[in-house]
Amino acid sequence: MSTIALRGPARVVVTQHRRALQIMAAIPVLTIAVLVGTWLWTEHVANAFAATGCSVVHTVPSCGETVSDFLDRQLWMPEVLKWSGALMMALPAFVGIFMAGPVIAHELESGTYKVAWSQSMTPARWLAAKLTVPAVVTLSSVSVLSAACAWARTRENSVHQGSDLYSREVYSSVGTVPIGYALCMLALGALAGLVLRRTVAAMVTTLIGYGALVMVLNTVRNGLWPSLTDTFKNGSDYRFPAGAVDTGQGWLTSSGRRLPADACLDWATDLKQCLADKDITLRYLDYHPASHFWPLQLVETGILLALAALAVALAFRVLRRRHG
Repeated sequence: MSTIALRGPARVVVTQHRRALQIMAAIPVLTIAVLVGTWLWTEHVANAFAATGCSVVHTVPSCGETVSDFLDRQLWMPEVLKWSGALMMALPAFVGIFMAGPVIAHELESGTYKVAWSQSMTPARWLAAKLTVPAVVTLSSVSVLSAACAWARTRENSVHQGSDLYSREVYSSVGTVPIGYALCMLALGALAGLVLRRTVAAMVTTLIGYGALVMVLNTVRNGLWPSLTDTFKNGSDYRFPAGAVDTGQGWLTSSGRRLPADACLDWATDLKQCLADKDITLRYLDYHPASHFWPLQLVETGILLALAALAVALAFRVLRRRHG
């Protein structure tokens, strides 16, 4: 990463943490190379299989090994996507740990910040540079990674029909949510480093904070946007909407009162009698359809960015109270 065009604090930050910033910038390039390479290879395998005249649906004995090899290689793309999703889920934690430890807490712990502050650099300007440079690199890298994962999933879905948009590895790797998590953890890591001023303690606290944040948002996510409700008679041929996620289900009485799904669990041998005794007429199902993916993403991203802004404001407040 070149520092020629940078001046002042930003140049110092890039020089100090050049290796880590280069790694962050290189991750999208390597990931895109792997995703594109895997897709090209699976396309080549599919074309080669088509040329054999064998069929997955109507397999003849002579094609058994060919079909087996083809199916094994077609699983490469889903496997790569699974690992890319895991990378996207872990990346915000690494961003936060990097900010909490090497960027902020290590300088405060070792006292090297005094050198910068003695050269006509104010504490506020020092912190602004510490936040801005990693934020720019993080925003660029995670945005490219998210777009690459989204592109790869459209290629994968053309072969394996349907993909659960609301599964954890998909939801956390595409759209705006991974960007929100990365920027939020960057801000929280900086705050932890300023408050604790100990490298290891700040890194551990940031990691615990990331786990707690993910747990809370996973718990409340379904309530971030109004869900839809379908009602149907028990035993009907109702089909769950494709690409949707179940957020709740149960029974409805004739008056519209909701009962839990296990309301007749003890009446398994006489379900009809239970339904009659409790005046149950319908079943209900609450769900988020595939069309709710982006509203949920944007609301959750807004929450994460608000938390990031709050953490940045608190970080500057802590710095001002301790160092003027």
